[in-house]
Amino acid sequence: MSVFTKVERNELIAFLDAYTVGDLQHFQGIRAGIENTNYFVNTSGGRWVLTLFETLPVSELPFCLYLMDHLDAHGIPSPAPVADRNEHILSVLKGKPAALVQRLPGRSALTPTIPQCAAMGEMLARLHLVGQSYGRQRPNSRGPQWWQRMAEVLLPYLDAAGQRLLTNELDHQMRLRDAVLPRGIIHGDLFRDNVLFHGDRISGVIDFYYACNDVLLFDLAIAVNDWCATEDGSLDEERTAAAVQSYARERAFVPAEAEAWSSLLRAAALRFWLSRLHDLHFPRPGELTHIKDPDVFRRILEHQIETPARLPPVGW
Repeated sequence: MSVFTKVERNELIAFLDAYTVGDLQHFQGIRAGIENTNYFVNTSGGRWVLTLFETLPVSELPFCLYLMDHLDAHGIPSPAPVADRNEHILSVLKGKPAALVQRLPGRSALTPTIPQCAAMGEMLARLHLVGQSYGRQRPNSRGPQWWQRMAEVLLPYLDAAGQRLLTNELDHQMRLRDAVLPRGIIHGDLFRDNVLFHGDRISGVIDFYYACNDVLLFDLAIAVNDWCATEDGSLDEERTAAAVQSYARERAFVPAEAEAWSSLLRAAALRFWLSRLHDLHFPRPGELTHIKDPDVFRRILEHQIETPARLPPVGW
């Protein structure tokens, strides 16, 4: 959620005239995140988030926006898109596809507690279950084919140890892609800054622009790597158990998922190591940009290779 495209006040007023959200009072660019341009927008009719999509193809945006609406209608607190006067939820601003969505209350827990990790696990399982009734499909644009393309680009920027790590991990992951695991709609990016809390209660799940159809447990692995990892790349046992066990109370695991857990943690670490390396070495210009440390996920990947995690007990 960086600001790559600067929007002036008069441009925003003209854009909002197509909506019934009242008069513009205040707007502010959002620094967090790395993919799209985002602004907080306050009007006389409420509080909103404006997103200008910098890289996503227009053809993929309805999947994300209608998914948010579907989840919100089924009790998952997600930012429902706002339709304009012509009932369109996708518009154009500064030559970029743009959408206005509800701004949800609460704030992210950047140092999550055990109860907050449990709430995250429960919410993610509910999202997966509700997603089963969503009819649209979207492949994972950051899946194995993308990993291989990024590896070709990024290998020259790594030291010898990093090159060996990346090459060996790609070989490992390609051998596992035939595993039969439950699939469905995943969030794809459920980091701490994409969940909002009031105390220990989740008040919002945001940023669905990596949502797609993929392995459900991969989604939990993405979240656990961010919510439960320690400085050295290991997973905090109590926070991990809270997230996994709360998830399993909503959606029971199958035995194959227990066998795949460590490899999916590795796959999730690989995916975000590559994306952060790309952002580091090929940054996009912007007014406010935020590049995150790729070594966080290199350490997680290395630790999982050295000490494979087991799925915490969930009462099989």
